[in-house]
Amino acid sequence: MNKKLIVALDFDNADKALNFLSNLDPNKCLVKVGLELFISEGWKILDLISERGFEIFLDLKLHDIPNTVAKSVKKISNFNVALTTVHLSGGIRMLEAASSEKGNIKILGVSILTSLSQNEIFEITDTNFDIYFNNLISIASSTNVDGVVCSPNELDRLKNFNKLKVVPGIRNDVSDDDQKRVMTSTEAYHKGADFIVVGRPITKSEDPKKALELFI
Repeated sequence: MNKKLIVALDFDNADKALNFLSNLDPNKCLVKVGLELFISEGWKILDLISERGFEIFLDLKLHDIPNTVAKSVKKISNFNVALTTVHLSGGIRMLEAASSEKGNIKILGVSILTSLSQNEIFEITDTNFDIYFNNLISIASSTNVDGVVCSPNELDRLKNFNKLKVVPGIRNDVSDDDQKRVMTSTEAYHKGADFIVVGRPITKSEDPKKALELFI
């Protein structure tokens, strides 16, 4: 898994997602199946994508009691999934339960969603953003998760974090969408991102093949 780019298949049905795959090279990127596409199509979408030769990042952001999450991860491990996600805020017992059933999958702990601002974090937690983020990373460091998902703006705080860093919120051009903590792909790679996740700048591009090359 030496590819660094993950293209988010932000589509609501299999036909759209599979048609779009013709624009991508499985030797240059992984693809992300998120909640919308998975709910629309179920487990079959994973097999259909695998048949096209792509490695899959299944991003369901599991967050439930330890037993439920462990059983869910065990189910996921039956498919050709390289990476999957759980929320770090689920706590140490949940994370260890997930890791115990991962098989060959790498478990990523989601830190703070890139759509959330510092003010919104304070509203949710009544805690300073930096303190909350550091607490989550401490949990990730002390458990068997394989890495974290974080915004590019937090990469500077992870210089001593020796696990995978998967980074959404990548924008090479100015955009007006729900991603609030963003950075260019070049900056993110320079700051230590192991993988970057890019959706709309590629999937909504008039020339997706050309757009993909800008993020590799």
